[in-house]
Amino acid sequence: MKYASASAACALVCVVGAAAQSGTAPEWGQCGGQGWPGPFTCPAGWGCVATNQYYSQCLQGAPASTPPSTPPTSVPGGGSPTTTSSAPSGTATLIPGNSFIRAVEDPNFHKYLQSEVLGTASDAVLGDPSNAAQFQIVSGQLVQEVADGTKLYAVVEGRSDSTVTKLKMSWSASPASGANAGTFMWSGDTVEWSIPTIQRPQLNAWLVCPDTDGNLDVYINLGNYDYQTPAGCADETIHAYTGATATA
Repeated sequence: MKYASASAACALVCVVGAAAQSGTAPEWGQCGGQGWPGPFTCPAGWGCVATNQYYSQCLQGAPASTPPSTPPTSVPGGGSPTTTSSAPSGTATLIPGNSFIRAVEDPNFHKYLQSEVLGTASDAVLGDPSNAAQFQIVSGQLVQEVADGTKLYAVVEGRSDSTVTKLKMSWSASPASGANAGTFMWSGDTVEWSIPTIQRPQLNAWLVCPDTDGNLDVYINLGNYDYQTPAGCADETIHAYTGATATA
């Protein structure tokens, strides 16, 4: 009986594991990459496209791809494995219920969302994992948890006219409100932003544009991802990471 019970338990675990690996990723969600435990397939009409060896994403209209016959080795804590980057890893432990947010494409691979002046109401930038901030999305607001217990709220500048293709994001001590507030949301592990007054081709399209001091300012991309990218900027999608600490 002992051996029969063990066999039954093993069979159940194997079936559950196989089901998890054979599931379907959400639209714009992760579908592959070194260390990704699954799922590997995309919804109908979407294809899994590799951005780099560590990250593949479901993109609308892309050719369908075949999932690997065996999943790659998972990474403790989830997310992508570390690279040989010289950037120091973070030391702050992730607060339960929060997430780090980071880019996964070059040239900003594993740069983390934070304030330009750390922990203050200033421009939203990407920076080293050693300074990674922590976040929640609550009632459509992207909320940064500051070490002293206060909160900062993501605000997006208004669009002055229809020729503007990117909107700068910054942090405020007060929640976003009014006509320019918009709504932040998760799609899988991807951060999206929408607003009724602007029709965006891709809600998860972001831009990172260095300022004159070299800070990696974060913008909402109002156009298509990876198409007609403004000079000096890089297309990005930004994603939750829930490892215990921010990794390079």
